[in-house]
Amino acid sequence: MNLNQITVPVMDVPRSIRFYSKLGLKLIVEALPEYARFELPEGEATFSLHRVDSLPTGEGIWVYFETERLDARVAELQQEGLQFEELPEDKRWLWREARLRDPDGNLLILYHAGPNRKEPPWRIE
Repeated sequence: MNLNQITVPVMDVPRSIRFYSKLGLKLIVEALPEYARFELPEGEATFSLHRVDSLPTGEGIWVYFETERLDARVAELQQEGLQFEELPEDKRWLWREARLRDPDGNLLILYHAGPNRKEPPWRIE
C-alpha cells in the first residue's frame, strides 16, 4: 500500500491555492470553486483541497511536510509573509519542527526528522 493523497477541507479554495502555492506546492488540478490538487516538491503523494460549508471542530487536521532545509525554508516563508506559531525547535521525539496554520486553521508542521522519522530509538521491531 502507498499513500496517494491527503485532502483537507477549506472554506475558500482560491484563497487556499494562493497560500499553498506560496508554501511551495505546485498546482496541478484546479476545479473551482470546489477542488484543487498539488504536487509536492519531493515524493509521489499529492495534496488536495476540497471546499466545505463548515470546518471540522476540535483540533482538526494536522499535516506534516518534511524538508531537510527546515530553518532556511521557514526563513524564506517568513519573508513571503507567512506567520509561524512556532519557529524551528528540536522536539523530544527527535524531530525539528516549525508550526503554522493555513487560512482555515489546519495545522501545518514543517519538520526534519532524518532517520528518526521511521527509525526512532523506540521503534517496535
